[in-house]
Amino acid sequence: MGKIISVANQKGGVGKTTTSINLGACFGVLEYKTLLVDADPQANATSGLGIEPTTVKRGTYEALLGETDIQSSIVATSSPNLDLLPARIDLVGAEIELIGQEEREHQLKRALATVKDQYDFIIIDCSPSLGLITINSLVASDAVLVPVQCEYFALEGLGKLLNTIKIVQSGLNEALDVEGILLTMYDTRLRLANQVVDEVRTHFQELVLKTIIHRNTRLGEAPSFGESIIMHDASSKGSVNYLNLAREILQRNQMTQLSEEEKVIPLSQ
Repeated sequence: MGKIISVANQKGGVGKTTTSINLGACFGVLEYKTLLVDADPQANATSGLGIEPTTVKRGTYEALLGETDIQSSIVATSSPNLDLLPARIDLVGAEIELIGQEEREHQLKRALATVKDQYDFIIIDCSPSLGLITINSLVASDAVLVPVQCEYFALEGLGKLLNTIKIVQSGLNEALDVEGILLTMYDTRLRLANQVVDEVRTHFQELVLKTIIHRNTRLGEAPSFGESIIMHDASSKGSVNYLNLAREILQRNQMTQLSEEEKVIPLSQ
């Protein structure tokens, strides 16, 4: 049965979609069957994997509203072992349409339950808000991965997100866990980046993942080619970072025994 991980932070520009696409792709390359769910009306995960959102006929919108069998909405991607539940701009309307539905917070969980057994991992790319679609994602998930950028105001809004997670845990999904806090956009040239790393690790200690995602030009350009970083440039620093992230999560979940050569490469600061 697949583990469902939401990638969430209501603060925009922290690397949620980049992380969702590339973590999913790296799980796939490591031969774990993975589904990426685009739960953001901006549909950047969809376009980032080479699918034009305007051509999507069925996707997350229909899954949330129970309008179609989710299996018929899932599409294959060019990345090995990675499937996609795509999104388009009208997903934004689902927020309003869900309000009047019974058990509105459980709609995505209900839809994913029909395909969960087919995957080792299901990654949900959440929107930069804490609305009903994100709540649906958290209710459907086993864990939350929280990207935090290594920049000023890194901790801004993080308390609000963690409070939302506690509310979901207490009333809607007791089993929800925090997979970890992922530091992103790390720039080795900036003293501030190291200060942020130290601050976040001091505040959240073991919740912070060892893997850090560096700023990387190839990582930034990969979506314009409709590719994950491992398909775009497997030797790039971004590719190495996300492979390390996938391996660290696998280790945390005791899903694999890695050799010394395969284990996470520590960050040099």
